[in-house]
Amino acid sequence: MTAQLLIGPVLRRVDGDSATLWLETSEPAEVRVEVDGGGAGSASTFSAYGHHYALVIVTGLAPDSAHPYRLTLDDRVAWPAADSPYPAPVIRTRATDDRDQPVSLVFGSCREATPEATRRRLPPDALDALSRRLMADPAARPDLLVLLGDQVYADEPSKKVRRFLRLRRRNGHHGPVDQVVAFEEYTKLYLESWRDPEVRWLFSTVPSVMIFDDHELIDDWNTSASWRADMARQSWWRDRISGGLASYWIYQHLGNMSPDELAADPLFQKVSTADDATDLLRDFGRRVDEPESAENTDQPYQWSFALDLGRTRLIVLDNRCNRVLTPGARAMLPAVEWDWFLDRAHGDYDHLVVGSSLPWLMPPAIHHLEAWNERTAESHRPRTAAFGEKVRRAFDLEHWAAFGKSFDALGELFRRLGEGGPEAPGHRVGAGGAYAAPSSISVLSGDVHHSYVARADFGHAMATPVMQLTCSPIHNEVPLPMRPLMRISWSRAVARVARGLPKAAGVRKPRLRWKRLAGPYFGNAVGTLTLDGQVATARIEGTTRAGELYDVARVDYRPENGRR
Repeated sequence: MTAQLLIGPVLRRVDGDSATLWLETSEPAEVRVEVDGGGAGSASTFSAYGHHYALVIVTGLAPDSAHPYRLTLDDRVAWPAADSPYPAPVIRTRATDDRDQPVSLVFGSCREATPEATRRRLPPDALDALSRRLMADPAARPDLLVLLGDQVYADEPSKKVRRFLRLRRRNGHHGPVDQVVAFEEYTKLYLESWRDPEVRWLFSTVPSVMIFDDHELIDDWNTSASWRADMARQSWWRDRISGGLASYWIYQHLGNMSPDELAADPLFQKVSTADDATDLLRDFGRRVDEPESAENTDQPYQWSFALDLGRTRLIVLDNRCNRVLTPGARAMLPAVEWDWFLDRAHGDYDHLVVGSSLPWLMPPAIHHLEAWNERTAESHRPRTAAFGEKVRRAFDLEHWAAFGKSFDALGELFRRLGEGGPEAPGHRVGAGGAYAAPSSISVLSGDVHHSYVARADFGHAMATPVMQLTCSPIHNEVPLPMRPLMRISWSRAVARVARGLPKAAGVRKPRLRWKRLAGPYFGNAVGTLTLDGQVATARIEGTTRAGELYDVARVDYRPENGRR
């Protein structure tokens, strides 16, 4: 049969003179990409679970250029379509020496599928709106799209996918009738979401990186050790976690790796050369779900990743899969991955950007509630601990504040980096041999279905601004009754009252404070972080009823007093 292009191409990494494109086809095929102005690459598809995928690395690209490209399957042009109403997709490269070239990152999280496919009417999709803007103004294309979780909703599928699930359940495939379980069911989510015509064009012409949050697997994924124990008792959970992580690895994680990282990744080398990689990926999905513990001493698979753009370093952290859930030793990242993060946080750059699907700095009242809850859930009194666990799950109290040691460690890292000097963790050496502080530190997040900008205050003058930039949702919404509660959670008066809970439980007051500079905004939105010289500009744009973007927040920040 003739191979058809099912999903993609999705332009992922652009590294120097190379670019990586991902796609799914209906049949095995030879894939080739040719770029006007020079550059080409080819690959054979690999197969798993009856599906066919390819990762094509294009080399020989001209620096500082933007040229259209064509993708062929078995020598037939498959992209762009001959009758496409959209501009030709391009691959844009940066200058060979891009140290003085600005960097633009678009970010956001939480996107349900197209309006026709959702179970409820939602405001216009912010990615659709972004796509239309870039079609009209190619010069506005960002360097990178950073998607921070909930790219698909395995536990809240559309009507179309639920009809498919009911049919499978009647045919003997076990699992809930309204949630996906098997790999095949996960593929329907990506097919539905990534074939949105405007988003498909956007993905084909703007590089993207992605990290999961909970809804790629299930709401509140890895909230606590007892949560995991309860889920393990579900007859369908083993297939759910295996299919979910295997599909995430193929659809999202593969493109996060550079060509060198792909060449060094043993799983990719096995999968891409196997006749059928189903068993490899099924076993992988089950194996990498095991958290760090005394019984499991295997090094966890690393979902976190890092890359440099000009003088900007982006580090994206896994906030979900590899959490340490042992009471008394809870951590957002296991020790080996935290050490990797510290190593990447050192180096020669001007701006540090950390991608975290869960906000580091939450509304203060919620932060205090989560800090109290962590202490309560770890009480030596069984009834108190059970009550704390019940509250933790009921109110989704599982952000950085609910992993207090990790919250403090991240703040301490940022403080030391921002202060510079000989005690800094190891930044670029400046004049006179002193360590130079970065121009800015920004944490990009999503998850909480409202957008805001906040600045950390470490209690003393520090040249480097440390900012929390939260943008969520891209295409979802907060129930109206919840919005007043989320607004007042930013209130100083409410925060003072909420602080009494962790104080009474013996939880130390945070070493830093933070102030909201913009927001909260509750509509669909995308964020843009632009880094130009020493200046950083954070911009949040919402969608109008007509599906156009408009500014809801804009904050400029730079080193104070010009000090570095």
